[in-house]
Amino acid sequence: MTKTDFVITQEQANIRIDKVLAEYFPDKTRSYLQKLIKEEAVFINQNAVKSNYKVQLGDLLEITFPEEKSLNLEPEDLNLDIIYEDSDILIVNKPKGMVVHPSAGHDEHTLVHGILHHCQGQLSGINGVLRPGIVHRIDKDTTGVLVVCKNDKAHQSLAAQLKEHSITRKYRAIVFGQLWEDGTIEGSIGRHPVDRKKMAINERNGKHAVTHYHVIETFSKYTYVECQLETGRTHQIRVHMSSIGHPLLGDTIYGRQKQPFSLDGQTLHAMTLGFIHPSTNEYVEFQAPLPDYFQELLRKLR
Repeated sequence: MTKTDFVITQEQANIRIDKVLAEYFPDKTRSYLQKLIKEEAVFINQNAVKSNYKVQLGDLLEITFPEEKSLNLEPEDLNLDIIYEDSDILIVNKPKGMVVHPSAGHDEHTLVHGILHHCQGQLSGINGVLRPGIVHRIDKDTTGVLVVCKNDKAHQSLAAQLKEHSITRKYRAIVFGQLWEDGTIEGSIGRHPVDRKKMAINERNGKHAVTHYHVIETFSKYTYVECQLETGRTHQIRVHMSSIGHPLLGDTIYGRQKQPFSLDGQTLHAMTLGFIHPSTNEYVEFQAPLPDYFQELLRKLR
């Protein structure tokens, strides 16, 4: 079991406890958090409460997450595209359509299944049995470079760098509309107030987020950009670009429902990943080439 506690701030005061928890743990569903509250795994000032309890300034909130049960993960030979590998890290070029780790509705063919086979169990265990070696993730339909940690030392090093926002993360994307100048988008990101499956600009309860974008090429109806993350929030690029009126091509969640070119998800590629190596303490940087579909789309737009 994992126990976490934190003190309620002025900004969170008078908000339902289940909503506060949803902001702190965006990877957990509201129903799952409400279930924990019902099972008295959540306490306020050492007392069990109900889901409709409104937290107050200074409240001590404690939550205990039960140990995740193994789904009897079976290693799978998924013919992973390995960019680099040593005794500490594995750099993978994730293809479109592959989920990073098991979750509801995705209990096979995930990246975790593939790295279990490739690394033969030599993976960090910090993130539990369902996410061995996983220190960060990218969306199912986002392609590109991702680092996997083979031991806890490497995992702790990379996790600290992520927390400090010192890792270099550059993405390539195609967005709707014409952009002619580079820019920076700042806007806190949190759960959408109505659709809990989505993220949104949420200045009240969201987390600080900054995205820098650089115009690479402008077409008649679209723009090819490079986005560099200063922070790493869920769906950050997709939410930020949509917020300025330039949603990603292919993104039916934060953009248009009807999309041209018969795309399967957003045109987003994690191109560059750079960080301090956990053993050598030297800066290393890796790149994943644009996938074929992305290059073909650029050819059509030109």
